[in-house]
Amino acid sequence: MFDNWEDKYQYVIDMGKDLHALPEELKTDDRLIKGCQSRVWLQSDLKDGKVIYSADSDAIITKGLVALMIRVLSGQAPDDIMTADMHFVDRIGLKEHLSPTRANGLLSMIKQMKLDAVALKTKLSS
Repeated sequence: MFDNWEDKYQYVIDMGKDLHALPEELKTDDRLIKGCQSRVWLQSDLKDGKVIYSADSDAIITKGLVALMIRVLSGQAPDDIMTADMHFVDRIGLKEHLSPTRANGLLSMIKQMKLDAVALKTKLSS
């Protein structure tokens, strides 16, 4: 879709600007994603057997990264999220153009979203 990294980067930033802010009452320590340099809050809910994510961050690029992950994973069944092939992150060159701390934060986001899917699947099975 984009020819150069700058256009991809701008697109991620724009996604962050379009992400609906998480209500302040949901910005709690238990929703913070550990491993991110910036503060990122993730809310995961189950609706009609699908995981619905919402998130917010105090840094615009990080907000864009979590918006991208929401676009990819939200609205999927827990099993699909747990087994999702996330190698597209490497294929689009995202990790190689992020600082090491941002790349680690992105991996932490993905890990937390998958862990939340496991937890919600367990709740669904109960």
